[in-house]
Amino acid sequence: MPKVLVSDPISDEGLDRLNDAGYVVDIETELTEDELVERIGGYDAIVVRSGTEMNERVIEAADSLKIIGRAGVGVDNIDIEAATRHGIIVANAP
Repeated sequence: MPKVLVSDPISDEGLDRLNDAGYVVDIETELTEDELVERIGGYDAIVVRSGTEMNERVIEAADSLKIIGRAGVGVDNIDIEAATRHGIIVANAP
């Protein structure tokens, strides 16, 4: 089963959709960068808002990550170049 880390608060409807689709969903909000680096390995996807910085260090620690989903407008908190180098899709849903 694909594992999804939700690192910023999202609506219950969004969580329901992930659960209904059969994903294993872990909600860990307010993680420091160091905590995120420690936890992100093994996740297939991460859902962020503006509170989580997906910088190169975090992306490099994400050895199984396939997609970064940004709930909201813009992707300024995501290092697009690092994600691209690691073959990770970046998508947002305004």
